[in-house]
Amino acid sequence: MEQKKKNIGFNIIKNDPTDGHGGYGGGALSLENISPVFIDIENEDVFVDIGAMHGRSVVEKGIKFLPNKEGFPNAKPFWLVWVTIDRTKEGGYYAGVTACEMTVDREIRRGYKSLPEHVNFMDKSLKRKIIVDHMDDPSKKLLSTFLKKHDEGIWNRSTDELKKGLEVKE
Repeated sequence: MEQKKKNIGFNIIKNDPTDGHGGYGGGALSLENISPVFIDIENEDVFVDIGAMHGRSVVEKGIKFLPNKEGFPNAKPFWLVWVTIDRTKEGGYYAGVTACEMTVDREIRRGYKSLPEHVNFMDKSLKRKIIVDHMDDPSKKLLSTFLKKHDEGIWNRSTDELKKGLEVKE
């Protein structure tokens, strides 16, 4: 007789479940203000897909990801950008923005993604870090345009580090 494996799920906690009492759930990480933003480099498209929080975005569905970039000559490049919004008394701002590389070959249902990098960069975004220097210029321009159009006030209140990081010399 086979024993059933115990399913240990990850709970996303909204707001402060402890209301400051610090008991069970104290110090839990809130993912309420983070959004996964995809950049489809070839189609010059930028979109939010919350499914990426669990690796189930439209881009990722049906793809087996391998940890090496080689072997996928026809793979389409994407960026998964973790965007965290925080608030000051003046209003919201883009507090953490980190970009992760990935490729997808729909025809062979394979792609490249470094899961540890995606998890670490999501964590860094939550910790208000800006990591966009490694992005190509067309992708930086697409992302900055998307963030500005989403909410110009949020963009204007964001740090110079983010604005300079996404600056493209033309």
